[in-house]
Amino acid sequence: MQRIVPAVLLIGCLLLTKTVLADVEITRDVVYGHKDGMALVYDVIRPENANGAAVAFMMSGGWFSRWSPPETLAEGFFSDMLDAGFTMIPVYHGSAPRFKVPEAYADVSRAIRHIKLHAEDHGFDPNRLGVTGGSAGGHLSLMIGLDSDSGDAQSNDPVMRGDNGVAAVVAYFPPVDLRPITGPNDRFPALDFSPELSESISPILHADAGDPPTLLIHGDADDLVPISESEDLYAEFQEQGVEAEFVTIAGGQHGFRGENAVRANRLRLEWFQKHL
Repeated sequence: MQRIVPAVLLIGCLLLTKTVLADVEITRDVVYGHKDGMALVYDVIRPENANGAAVAFMMSGGWFSRWSPPETLAEGFFSDMLDAGFTMIPVYHGSAPRFKVPEAYADVSRAIRHIKLHAEDHGFDPNRLGVTGGSAGGHLSLMIGLDSDSGDAQSNDPVMRGDNGVAAVVAYFPPVDLRPITGPNDRFPALDFSPELSESISPILHADAGDPPTLLIHGDADDLVPISESEDLYAEFQEQGVEAEFVTIAGGQHGFRGENAVRANRLRLEWFQKHL
C-alpha cells in the first residue's frame, strides 16, 4: 500500500468516497439502507486485475458486525482473492446486541440486492457474485444462497424489486439449524428472538435443488459449532441434489489458524474460481 488518492463517485444519488491504493481501488461506505436512523453499509475493494466477478463477505461473528478498515482487509484476509482478480465486498449488518439474527439476515439480503443493482457501477457482472463468511457469517451466507428470491415487483423501492440470488457460496463452520439454540443467550444475544422464527432462519430447512454450488469447510475439533452442523447440511444437499462439497479440517477449531487457515482459504479461492 503506497500512495492514496482520494476521489468522489456519484452512484444512484449516493456520494461515495473512493480511495486508490497501489493495486486496488476502494469505494467505502456504500449505503444500502437505513435502520433506526443509522446507515447500513458495505465497501467495494476492486483489484487492478479485476476478473469481472465479485464475492460478498459477511462481516459477522456471533452476529456482531464489527467494522474493519478496508485497507486492512485488502492487505490481509482478502489478499489471495484480490490477487486472483475478485472484487471483494465486506458487508455490515445491524449488529448484536441491539439487533437479532432475523434482522441481520434481512439486512444482508437487502445488501445483496443493492450490490447486484449497482454491479455495473462497481465493475463486475451481477451474475458472477458469490458470498462467503465464517460462523455467523457462514450462517448468513447460507441463508442468502438457500433462501433467495426474485424480488418484489410491486415494491416502490428499486432495491427490493431486485433479486438476491448468488452464483456460489462458501461457508466456514456455520450453524445451520437455529431451532435448538434460539432463546435467551448471554454470549450471543442475537439468538434471543421468538422461537417461532427459528425455522425461517435455519439454512438446513431451505435447501432445495435450485440452490447454488456450495462449499462447507469445518474443523473436527470445533467446540463452539459442532462439525455435525455441516455434516447434516451436506447430507441434506445430497438428498436435494445440490452441487456441494464438504471438507473436514483435521484438528481444526472454531476460527482457522496457521496452515488450517491457508488450506481453507485456498479451497475457498478454488471454489469461486470454478463457479464464478
